[in-house]
Amino acid sequence: MTRLSRRQLLQVAGAGLCGYTASGWLPAFADEVATSLNRKRHCILLWMSGGPSQTDTFDMKPGHANGGEFKQIDTNVPGLRISEHLPKLAEQADKLAIVRGLSTKEGDHGRGTYLMRTGRQPRGPVRFPAIGSSLSKELGDSSDLALNFVSVSPYRAFNQAAYGPGFLGPKYAPLTVGATDNLPTTPGDMPQYADLRVDDLARPTNISQQQFDKRLKLWRMLQDGFLADHRSSSPIAHDTVYRRALKLMDSNISQAFELEDESDAVRDAYGRGRFGQGCLMARRLIERGVAFVEVSLGAFDGGNIGWDTHQNNFPAVRQLSNDLDSGWATLMKELDERGLLESTTILWMGEFGRTPAINDNAGRDHFPGAWSCVFGGGGIKGGQAYGKTSEDGTEVVEGKADETDVLATLCSALGVAPDHENISEQGRPIKIAEGEAINEILS
Repeated sequence: MTRLSRRQLLQVAGAGLCGYTASGWLPAFADEVATSLNRKRHCILLWMSGGPSQTDTFDMKPGHANGGEFKQIDTNVPGLRISEHLPKLAEQADKLAIVRGLSTKEGDHGRGTYLMRTGRQPRGPVRFPAIGSSLSKELGDSSDLALNFVSVSPYRAFNQAAYGPGFLGPKYAPLTVGATDNLPTTPGDMPQYADLRVDDLARPTNISQQQFDKRLKLWRMLQDGFLADHRSSSPIAHDTVYRRALKLMDSNISQAFELEDESDAVRDAYGRGRFGQGCLMARRLIERGVAFVEVSLGAFDGGNIGWDTHQNNFPAVRQLSNDLDSGWATLMKELDERGLLESTTILWMGEFGRTPAINDNAGRDHFPGAWSCVFGGGGIKGGQAYGKTSEDGTEVVEGKADETDVLATLCSALGVAPDHENISEQGRPIKIAEGEAINEILS
């Protein structure tokens, strides 16, 4: 493919395109932008609340009693097979690296959530930041009011602290869209699109712009005076939230939340549920330069909380997988078409896996001993499975990795040094990730 340099593009633009057609120069420019070493990197975390079953998704055990009722299917990578309920992802397996040797030590939802999202066990006085806060700090705009981290549909009831910025402070907290903390929802087909929006982002219709400007001027005067005498953490956090919201109202990023701007065909391809529409929102946010976006899939269904399938595992996982397949596969496809996938690293994981053995309620219980996560996109050498579990799925027999290695790998794929240190409230230097990157899956 012919590439255009930045100078060539300016020459083209200055000459009124000089006979160039969009079909001729735009793909070349998109390719040039996608491979630029100066291009900003982005990250998308697909968080699976409740702990997804590796045995029914990415590490199947056909022919074994633990395998369950699902079949495996071929992917577009010879020899690599995944669940029959992930057919769209199977067509993009060349962009995925499945880590099948993950082994951790926390089987409680709250502790496991904190462990996987921060890389640390929840103990001691240090309030560790979520990985989204740490990475958005390194990848995003350094200004105080920049929007660098968005969390879509999080279920935070397991552990609120696992979703926060910890000692990094409110500047690195996520903007939360459509939290499901106390909201029962069901996955699958919906008559209407899930309503995901940022509350109170627009000026009230009964207030004119002139009235709004006057109120804003008064608020800033009072706020500046108050902060001059009160520099403690709570007033600063309160001020940061308000000023960031005001900046967001006037920014082009706010348009990312207007999903109705997309065609019905695009929205339906992602899926009408919260996860699918969240993945569409993630693509729109990445297009506008947001550094880190996480989208959660953790609907309430059949007595389960998301992937916490202690009972009726197979109907629940089938439906969750359908939502996952449409949202994730369409997200990668559209990022790729826009030249953004090479600069966007995707990580799929939950707080732990589930038991290979099926319990008396046709479910699978908590199991951190041997499970899977999946990387994709930029910085990742796709088309492979790293690590291996035993024939019954109960232990890792090759390529064991833990939470610290996963987060170190994520950092490395994004071009961030895992051992970069931030200083905690206690004055202690804290690395972003303590582990070793899995070099075999890094490109």
